[in-house]
Amino acid sequence: MINDVQKATIASIVNVFETGRPQGDYSAIAVMKGDTGHLSYGRSQVSLGSGKLFQLLSQYCQAADAKFKDQLTPLLPRFQSIDTSLDQDADVKALLKQAGTDPVMRNTQDQYFNTNYLGPACEAAAQFGLVTALANGVVYDSFVQGGWGRLSSRLGKLSAPQNEKDWLSKYVAIRKDWLLNLHTPLPSTVYRMDSFASLIGDDKWDLALPIKVHNVSITQDVLMIAGAPSVVSPRDLVVVSPYMRGDDVKNVQKALNDNGLANRCDGVYGPFTEALARKWKASKSITTEIGVGPLTRKSLGLAG
Repeated sequence: MINDVQKATIASIVNVFETGRPQGDYSAIAVMKGDTGHLSYGRSQVSLGSGKLFQLLSQYCQAADAKFKDQLTPLLPRFQSIDTSLDQDADVKALLKQAGTDPVMRNTQDQYFNTNYLGPACEAAAQFGLVTALANGVVYDSFVQGGWGRLSSRLGKLSAPQNEKDWLSKYVAIRKDWLLNLHTPLPSTVYRMDSFASLIGDDKWDLALPIKVHNVSITQDVLMIAGAPSVVSPRDLVVVSPYMRGDDVKNVQKALNDNGLANRCDGVYGPFTEALARKWKASKSITTEIGVGPLTRKSLGLAG
């Protein structure tokens, strides 16, 4: 099972592929000629054409503290109907860029990609008998860009653990050939497979840092990791739909519990945990922070 640092590294690899930055560009907008996805947005570039951009923006607009929800909510029907005129709408694109600076949008994107891509990708990798961090990264990239189900079925499940390098090498080669035979601009993205082939050749199975991907270095300093197994720059916790889940939520809940604010410590950041956090912040005169951020964590004795 891969750890949090490896998950952060996997996310950073795909961030480099999508936006050129290990930390991702939450405001990134792209409209590529010939791309049936049309307008794409965010850290891992969800597209208008797939309907996933509508899902992401809907989730953001449901957050109580979303800074740009009043401007974006009236536009949701256009995203839902896949109105391709949005590709050229300068005002909408400017609004999306602004929204990408909102911590709530950043949290929404992180939650969306973890729930809809990274989590399912890790489950799919396990079902195929793939256990290394590098293999999980390859599967995650396939979930983000598409094609995992179609291509993985050509090889079938791993026959034995010691065959993982051979299986993954074959899958990367198959995927590269598949990309080369798709419509423009997908053939130009084969650098993703070249990057993974290079990591396989260097035996970077655990994705131990530092690594270089598509001429971009990913280091502990870049990821702001202060020693394993802590997570990269803890996300701010806010109530969104679906609710944020994870060990970071559970750690906050345990800290609240230890300070007399009893809860189930179930790892789900819902209205009840939010109410307890608000009560705790009031007792510490923390008035400038939405949800649970660095100040609240510090007051609870947690890192970050």
